[in-house]
Amino acid sequence: MRRSFFYGVSGIAGCLLLSAPAMAGGRNVDDYPFRVHIFQNSQHSHYRERMIDYVDGEGRANLYENGEPRGFDYNFRCGVRLMQSAGYETYPARWKKTGKELEILLPVMGKPGAFNGCQLNVDVKEGAYLRHGGALEEEPSAAFKDWMQRHQYDPEKGLNEPVTAAAKPPQ
Repeated sequence: MRRSFFYGVSGIAGCLLLSAPAMAGGRNVDDYPFRVHIFQNSQHSHYRERMIDYVDGEGRANLYENGEPRGFDYNFRCGVRLMQSAGYETYPARWKKTGKELEILLPVMGKPGAFNGCQLNVDVKEGAYLRHGGALEEEPSAAFKDWMQRHQYDPEKGLNEPVTAAAKPPQ
């Protein structure tokens, strides 16, 4: 009886040790070829025993996929809060279901190279979003792509800041 209890406990401990990398968010950024820029986000945190249980919300963002900018509206339910992009900052992304579900990687604060995944349910638009003053507007993707080329901005290729200091998205 004691022997079977010992083997049972050691088997459970072994499974937990083997699954630790998966639980720690061991995601490879190279598996997320696209980039997402989050413009708007409203969310609500749900707590259990004074700890975040999950966060849900909605917003608007741009997807940079194979050199093409596309706007999309989204909703989500994740284990962590989703932050709006600062400046031209983007998050790594990949399709879970093309045109319907995107998974993005969110950095874990205080742990360089560690990420949490978050699934976004999306409604892809014809154009791309941009901010004019304080208002968020939709612009034709071709006009936004032209601006990207003129200012050598392509977050998929590591070109994360427009070349000119006074670079403004198309108007």
